[in-house]
Amino acid sequence: MTIPMMTADTLSDNWWAVALRGLAALAFGVLTLMLPGISLAALVLLFGAYALADGVMAVVAAVRHRHAAEKSWVIVLGGIAGIAAGIITFLIPAITALVLVYVIAARAIVVGAMEVAAAVSLRKVIKGEWLMALGGAASIVFGLLVALFPGLGALAVVVWIGAFAVVIGATLIALGFRLRSWGRVHPPMPLATA
Repeated sequence: MTIPMMTADTLSDNWWAVALRGLAALAFGVLTLMLPGISLAALVLLFGAYALADGVMAVVAAVRHRHAAEKSWVIVLGGIAGIAAGIITFLIPAITALVLVYVIAARAIVVGAMEVAAAVSLRKVIKGEWLMALGGAASIVFGLLVALFPGLGALAVVVWIGAFAVVIGATLIALGFRLRSWGRVHPPMPLATA
């Protein structure tokens, strides 16, 4: 299964969206680590805002170039998972710590799997796809750890969430700039006309 060059062009054209997602994750992670005593209600709202923004940015990046969307459904599914997680947290603000832990774990596993799948599809098209795979693998490991050890307490979960967001943010920023460099070296391919 290969992705046409246009999809790589789409990713390189939207390098800024990938980097912006990374910046949002990094800001979220640093804020969470700096304020580990944050209340559960604030964490719910902060996570909801992050998940919603991240999901919307992923969907926008995939839909922006619909003509190259043959494989962008993977990115759209990950974005929809983020949007759903964000909406759930806003609609049910009194969500319990345990439910929040499982929502975060499920989102991390789904988005991680989608990122690994996208990275595998891109491995022959661009260099630096390993950053996406690394971010996806980190998401899956994080989600599994959170799901397996939900009783560690809200403070431990806050620290895990912060550390996870910092790692994901850094890898997305690096991937964004890598895509930008790739786009400069590889000019866009013209669209085929029928």
